[in-house]
Amino acid sequence: MTETLSAEAIRERIGHPVIDCDGHTTEFIPALAEYLKEVGIDTDFNKLFKDVLGSVSDWYEMTPDERRYKHVTKPPFWTRPMRRTRDRAAASFPRYLRSRMDELGCDISIVYPSTGLGFLQLGSDELRRGGCRALNRYHKDAFEGCTDRLIPVAAIPANTPEEAISELEYAVVELGYRAVVIPSYIPRPVPGIDQANDDLRRWAFWLDTYGIDSAYDYDPFWRRCLELGVSLGTHSQGNGWGSRRSPSNWVYNHIGHFAASGEALCKSLFLGGVTRRFPGLRVAMLEGGVGWACSLFGDLIEHYETRNIRTIREELDPMLLDQAEFQRLAREFGPVGKAGREHIEGAVLTTPGHQHNRPTDAELDEFAALGLTSPDEIPELFLPNFYFGCEPDDPMNALAFQEDFWPYGATFNAIYGSDIGHFDVPDMTKVLDEAYRPVRKGTMKPEHFRNFVFENPVRFYTDTNPEFFADTVVADDVQRMIRANSEDTQ
Repeated sequence: MTETLSAEAIRERIGHPVIDCDGHTTEFIPALAEYLKEVGIDTDFNKLFKDVLGSVSDWYEMTPDERRYKHVTKPPFWTRPMRRTRDRAAASFPRYLRSRMDELGCDISIVYPSTGLGFLQLGSDELRRGGCRALNRYHKDAFEGCTDRLIPVAAIPANTPEEAISELEYAVVELGYRAVVIPSYIPRPVPGIDQANDDLRRWAFWLDTYGIDSAYDYDPFWRRCLELGVSLGTHSQGNGWGSRRSPSNWVYNHIGHFAASGEALCKSLFLGGVTRRFPGLRVAMLEGGVGWACSLFGDLIEHYETRNIRTIREELDPMLLDQAEFQRLAREFGPVGKAGREHIEGAVLTTPGHQHNRPTDAELDEFAALGLTSPDEIPELFLPNFYFGCEPDDPMNALAFQEDFWPYGATFNAIYGSDIGHFDVPDMTKVLDEAYRPVRKGTMKPEHFRNFVFENPVRFYTDTNPEFFADTVVADDVQRMIRANSEDTQ
């Protein structure tokens, strides 16, 4: 078993800052409640979040037979570590967390909501927008005096581009936020049953991921993000949709759920041409790791090579088949038994729909929004724009830097996310050791670790806002890194 190193010992070895891109604060409910009351929201959170996918629901009020009959998704029993009182308090009180940052081996932490993320997916416009507004005001005050080391994240509801722009402008321009989070997707009701009962609405929804097939044009929102110098974090659970709807086993629902929601968003933005239209946009899919991104990158290239419009025309179109030659070969080598010779002559080799209702080329071109002429263009439309939040103990983190593994020698923008404040971090002081362990095992090089915990996080935020880290304890280190990288590219 690998020896545990203290955060102080690791920091002495590495000689560069550590930026945590995904810390969490556990909202102190008595204080948050006062901000919610100001916007007229009841603070019974079990009632408030009842219809949010994968969250606390009436599962606990049902018998096992009722849960199975209605197939109600099982929520977690408890998601906050409780044994270490100091850690529990640090997650709730930013000033106390700031006082412990050296103990954690962390220079800067970008801090996301916990309970507050549920506001992003409330169905009611009034509750969703009011809840996010109250949450952002609360965190603005809670982190006052701490932002040299702790940078809070504003929650931006995005059911429509208009509401997203409205709260983005309020959070950035009026409240002074530098970092924001949007939901990874919007669960939208299937038309015609939006007024159905709760049991039906649990199932009858579709996922709007802003890019392909979206109900709205989100380009004005992406444009406003760039104008305001904002990189987007996304952090929505995948529990409650797809295969993650077990009524009896939350672990079954939970494993891979952030990766699933991140992949859905990433594919949608890429295939929807968002990175082509907005090359400066930076989007982070948090807590899902980077393994799925490596696979997705390879799959996109392979699919373009075999399913681009030219290949469909020249290799796959049923009209290309030499029917006479096929019939000749069928007579000579075709099936025997019940499918005898009398079934060969004049056999239809494609489905009637494909024969008579051939889609247009525009419908067949799955990559039309990207305007690709070669798979060589895919890396530049994927690799710079997307960042992938990785938890410290994920053994797949090293894959991001294995350029010999991936097409075009790609490396991926993996960024360190401690996830402090949540159940999978029972001891805050050990997260840096977990992240550093691959270096000691030899599966990650020291320069890759530097990219993971420092350079990639810096690029994510400063690509859109060069002054993101101004007035923080890493400001000088960031400027030195930017100057060095600029000199290397000249």
